[in-house]
Amino acid sequence: MDVVEISEAADDIKELDDDLKPARTDDIKELDDDLKPARTGNVFNATAHVVTAVIGSGVLGLPWSIAQLGWVAGVIMLVFFALATLYTSALLADCYRDPVTGKRSYTYMDAVNCHLGKKQVYLCAIAQYLNLLCTSIGYTITTATSMVAVKRALCFHTNGHDAHCHVSNIPWMIVFGGIQIFLSQLPDFSHLKFVSIVAAIMSAIYSFIGVGLSIARMAIRNVSGPVWGTQLSPAAKTWSVFQALGNIAFAYSFSMVLIEIQDTLRGTPKYAPETVTMKKGTKWGIGITTAFYTSVGCLGFAAFGQHAPGNILTGFGFYNPYWILAIGNICVVIHLIGAYQVYVQPIFAASERALRINWAGMKLIWFRLIFRTLFVIAVTFVASALPFFNDINGFIGAISFFPLTVYFPTAMYIKSKGKSLTCTREVIIIWVLRIISGLITLVAMIGSVEGIQSSVKGTKLFHTKN
Repeated sequence: MDVVEISEAADDIKELDDDLKPARTDDIKELDDDLKPARTGNVFNATAHVVTAVIGSGVLGLPWSIAQLGWVAGVIMLVFFALATLYTSALLADCYRDPVTGKRSYTYMDAVNCHLGKKQVYLCAIAQYLNLLCTSIGYTITTATSMVAVKRALCFHTNGHDAHCHVSNIPWMIVFGGIQIFLSQLPDFSHLKFVSIVAAIMSAIYSFIGVGLSIARMAIRNVSGPVWGTQLSPAAKTWSVFQALGNIAFAYSFSMVLIEIQDTLRGTPKYAPETVTMKKGTKWGIGITTAFYTSVGCLGFAAFGQHAPGNILTGFGFYNPYWILAIGNICVVIHLIGAYQVYVQPIFAASERALRINWAGMKLIWFRLIFRTLFVIAVTFVASALPFFNDINGFIGAISFFPLTVYFPTAMYIKSKGKSLTCTREVIIIWVLRIISGLITLVAMIGSVEGIQSSVKGTKLFHTKN
């Protein structure tokens, strides 16, 4: 081979190499550092997920909760829970990656395992999955209650406010369960972006409707809530205040899915790291939800006083205009259809990871179909047996706020910082927050359990009083 042939061959190789380089670069761009498909979530997606996860059935019970606490304590507790959730969420976002290796945590429990070890993972699993399970039950109850409210509003409009308009929740729970069986076949969180955006829009609409109806009622009846809340016997007041704290805690609970949300976000040198994106999304999400919560809770209390209903859109403090009430409740249903999936997907993901480890030979598609279907059926069954809105919400908030929103995020943050955490003020803030949150969780759990016991008395199984 002469010099000319060698030169031509070298040119051919160079041209071939140049042709291959773009393809190789594109392939690299399609994968993240963990060799998984590149995440594409941004601040907008993170905000939508947070709003979807936070604003749920909890917002509808806030007027009742403020009515139990009164203006002073009610507003203070709203602000406390908002600031506490924002602070601990920022700490949790910092724990997404291993501080030494930079390895990602795909779930909340992966983060706990990475920073605190396997022993605490078991405690976290109990708290997280119990919360996710109870939340799915609560959302099933709330959705059915909202659909019943639509039927009752139409009935009252047609037959008058004194008409007997009893509608059972059970058929609507079954319908909701059927929808969730279908949606549950979505593989994972990355397929929920559109669902979360729609759900976030729905939550804004029904929150605005609640605010608007409250303002309209205030203009007509000029009702104002007492400064210190409901006027009850000391014992009854104590139980109602405890339960109200659980309801507010439930309204802000979303930390148990924060890591899963963060794992959908884009983080490359060209773009902001996923931790920065998650913190921005959390600030926007909690800011939006707090604005809604304050408006709905305070205006609802101002409109109804100490007689604020347990659910402002279904407790029938409003009758007219009935069509606005119907639209609000339909938006609740659409929102919770998406929010339900945000909470159950971590359970599905954990079950499928266990399958891959212990039963590698079983086909994932069949396991997904069978397990997810049976899970939704079981949730629907329990919700049908215990359809108590405020009691269930208070219990969910009580069991989850301290362990999942406060303890584990602060413990992981302290462990990740190690000796570098020398700021005395930050340590003091964390311990004060832990003590206050622990006391709130304890009393809220006591109040909610007492409320569930009271609701169960005299109630037939699978029977509703609407």
